[in-house]
Amino acid sequence: MSKQSVNIVEFQSLYNILFEIKSLFKFNIYNHKNFNEKTQLEETIKTNSLILVNDKNHNLFSNKELSNNLLIFDRMPMKIEGIIDKINTQLIKQKYNFQSKFNIKNYILNLNARIISCEEKVLKLTEKEIDIILFLNENKKPQSVLKLQNEVWGYAVDLETHTVETHIYRLRKKIKDKFGDQNFIISHDEGYVI
Repeated sequence: MSKQSVNIVEFQSLYNILFEIKSLFKFNIYNHKNFNEKTQLEETIKTNSLILVNDKNHNLFSNKELSNNLLIFDRMPMKIEGIIDKINTQLIKQKYNFQSKFNIKNYILNLNARIISCEEKVLKLTEKEIDIILFLNENKKPQSVLKLQNEVWGYAVDLETHTVETHIYRLRKKIKDKFGDQNFIISHDEGYVI
């Protein structure tokens, strides 16, 4: 999954402070100097992004979809630790919400609960099965067993190719048995694809 982003809008002083210590963060920081960039910001905003504004600019973001991504700093001055705590807390909430409803084909994958569901049916998955599904879903072309070994298992010298094939076989069987779907993971000469 991609790194989360923090977009700071018309709040240059906060951006300058956070930019100085950006190596301490596990998120990207972007500066938007004026409100004219709002249209571009709305177009590029992702579910995993956060918008920081000060109290005087918060009413500029009336888009309801953006309201969940908005963090308003209305009590300034504030200690930097408090600012970072608020940012991290909001990013954790967003990540949790984002991971609870991940659409793949006709299914909803909940990474937090490690389940995949379709209509009323629910199937519990292992962490490795989720990794396989996410990897295949991100790559629209068939992925070879070797590529799966490298990317999902982090390739270990002692890992045999049948380990990957066995995991895929079991996952396909579980999905077929629960949902009657024989085409969730498709096998090609080049590899596997969702």
